[in-house]
Amino acid sequence: MPDYSPAILRRHYEQAAADKAAGEKFYNLLHDYQQQDALVLGYKAASEAIKARDASMLNKLTYVQNAARTFEQAVSLDPSSAEIRFLRFSVESNLPPFLGLSKHVEEDKSFLLNAALQHPRSGMDEEAFRTVRGFLVGRGHVSEAEAERLAQVKG
Repeated sequence: MPDYSPAILRRHYEQAAADKAAGEKFYNLLHDYQQQDALVLGYKAASEAIKARDASMLNKLTYVQNAARTFEQAVSLDPSSAEIRFLRFSVESNLPPFLGLSKHVEEDKSFLLNAALQHPRSGMDEEAFRTVRGFLVGRGHVSEAEAERLAQVKG
C-alpha cells in the first residue's frame, strides 16, 4: 500500500509542481485512491490539476473538472483543514478565469490568512504554516499590511 502520509504527499506535490515527470508520478500515486481521507483527497485533486497542466489541450479541461470535483469532496469532508484549502487555493488561483472554476479563491484566501494569523492554534503543523505563509506573501496574494502581520507570527 502506498504511503499517503502528509510529509510524503507534500514532497510529491512540491516536486510535481516543478517537474512534468514528477507530476506524472504524483498523479499515478493517487489516481486509484478511493478512500475518504480528506487530506489525501486534497492531494489527489492537486495531482489531477497538475495532470491537467501537462495534458494535451483536448484533455486539460477533463482533468481540471475532475480536480474541482475531488476538491469539493475533500473540503466537504473536512471544511476546517487549512492544508486542503491551501491546495485548492494554489490550484484555483492559477487557473484562467474564463474557465469559471476559480470560485473559491477569495474564500480560501481569507480562510488561509486567518488560519496563518492564528498559528499555532490553526491546526497547521510548522511545515504547512511556512508553506502557506510563503505562498500568500511570495505570490502577492496579501496586502503589505497583511504580509507584515504574517511576518510577526512565529513559525
